[in-house]
Amino acid sequence: MTASDSRIPPSLDDLAAIGEAELRRLRPALGRFIDGVPMRVDDFPDDQTLDEMGCESPFDLLGLYRGGSLTAEIRGDTGTLPAMIFLYRRPLLDYWCETGESLRRVVRHVLIHEIGHHLGLSDDDIERIEAEAD
Repeated sequence: MTASDSRIPPSLDDLAAIGEAELRRLRPALGRFIDGVPMRVDDFPDDQTLDEMGCESPFDLLGLYRGGSLTAEIRGDTGTLPAMIFLYRRPLLDYWCETGESLRRVVRHVLIHEIGHHLGLSDDDIERIEAEAD
């Protein structure tokens, strides 16, 4: 059996492949803004991240953008962490099972949201980009 079998949850590598495929799909619209921003997949956020984000459960956070915003980078602000997009496998899989949405759509939603943070976009702008991506 493989992860493509609906009874087997995708591994970290499987989810990373889905994330990379969705990033490629988004690249025509957002590529120049996300070139060079790596993506990492972990099972859960670490305890420090959960505390910083005020999460009550490790399942509360599906993904996270870490690092300064694009506007801060353009201004030349220093002291920010290098940019990175995190996807959290177990919370994503939990959400996927609860909603019945396709896993690709869930991952795309999280990536658009996190890229939106990188760009400093409003929630309305993020929602518009997501609607266009569907």
